[in-house]
Amino acid sequence: MTATATPKRFTGHGSLAALVLASLGFFLITLDVSIVNLALPSIRQSLGGDISTQQWILDGYTLFFAVLLLCLGNVSDRIGAKRAYITGIALFGVASVLCAIAPSVPALIVARCGQGATAALMLPASMTLIREAFPEARGRAKALGVWAAGGAVASAAGPVLGGALSAVDWRLIFAVNVPVCAGMLILAPHVQRSPRNGRPFDWAGQVLALIALGSIICALIEGGAIGYGRPLIVTLLIVGAAALVLFLLVQARVPHPMMPLGLFRASAMRVAMFGGFTFIYAWFGSVFLASLYLQQHLHIAPATAGLVFLPSAILSFFGNLASGPLANRLGRRFPVLLGMASLVIGLTTIALFAHEGSIPLVAITLILIGGGGSVAMPPLAGVVLEYAPEGQAGVASAVSNTFRQVGGALAVAVFGVLLGPDDGFLTGMRVSLATAAVLALACLIASTTLAGRRHAPR
Repeated sequence: MTATATPKRFTGHGSLAALVLASLGFFLITLDVSIVNLALPSIRQSLGGDISTQQWILDGYTLFFAVLLLCLGNVSDRIGAKRAYITGIALFGVASVLCAIAPSVPALIVARCGQGATAALMLPASMTLIREAFPEARGRAKALGVWAAGGAVASAAGPVLGGALSAVDWRLIFAVNVPVCAGMLILAPHVQRSPRNGRPFDWAGQVLALIALGSIICALIEGGAIGYGRPLIVTLLIVGAAALVLFLLVQARVPHPMMPLGLFRASAMRVAMFGGFTFIYAWFGSVFLASLYLQQHLHIAPATAGLVFLPSAILSFFGNLASGPLANRLGRRFPVLLGMASLVIGLTTIALFAHEGSIPLVAITLILIGGGGSVAMPPLAGVVLEYAPEGQAGVASAVSNTFRQVGGALAVAVFGVLLGPDDGFLTGMRVSLATAAVLALACLIASTTLAGRRHAPR
């Protein structure tokens, strides 16, 4: 067993450095999801490839990100959040360089998978750094709002920045990451050393988790393209389901599981996991549908359609910043209930009135959905960190973010299946949004069980 080091309490300077470093990392991770979309035509013109390969340029990142979160969250706890984070930054920079110089589509897809893998190491470590830097609930709530705002800024800047840079050279959308990574590595020494958890590594759990999530997510992604009845997709789903059952059995019996099932013992933790899944399911699905609705149904130019999303992204930034003070003043339950209610209203409104063809209505409902999530997510992230046992913050963060990423992958797959041909598009859109609204309503009801002002003792 490796001795666990106990770090000194973070100073004000060290806390600020940890917050800036964690927020920049979340910014980069989110940016590399959104910045690539508008560059795909330029990439295709430069490197060739068909629609399937273009999709894998996007999905290679998401797949490896989701599949490796659990595994690398465990690694983060074992080697210490700071060391894991610095390693992730350096490797993310290397993967970005490989993307920028990729001579072919396969090389670019492999490099994108590398970006997703290193993002999976960075994300849980970033949340753990915030927990270590801000041990008090009030300070942590504000810090998580700032951290989440980094993702909101990236969501707003990604499409605009991607369009501008790809107009010059699509390789710049990846090269721009390199100076940011260099600056983060310069800042990293100002963050104090993180403790390490010397628990044995759960190899059986790691392998089964990789097989389960990899098979299921591959089936969801490829099934949308080739059909869910194909033998390959059916086989992947069976293998994934079997591996998932085995994974849960292993986690219940091994002495040091990678995903301790005790994490779900507290009802607040279950609500937080469900809330993260629900918001990303609703948001990814809404963005997917709104993009198709604006461009294919209303025949709006892509540049104009992108502007419809901008108000939601900007207001989401302020929603994240306001969430922490709201939670501190009124209790964490209030912003969660407010955010989930906003989701239900937004999803229901666009489902009921999509036939009107109103662009302002789409913009307003996206504000309700995105803004609602921005208010609800920081306190739910705080619940995950607050209820995580000592030494398992990285694992708890990874489990939470795995729920989120799976929600996003599932949303695009389910919504894509439900959408019919052009004459049935609106019907499929309404049914898809109804599934998200039902989930959001269920989460709203479940969130009433969260504690108000009172916080669980650490």
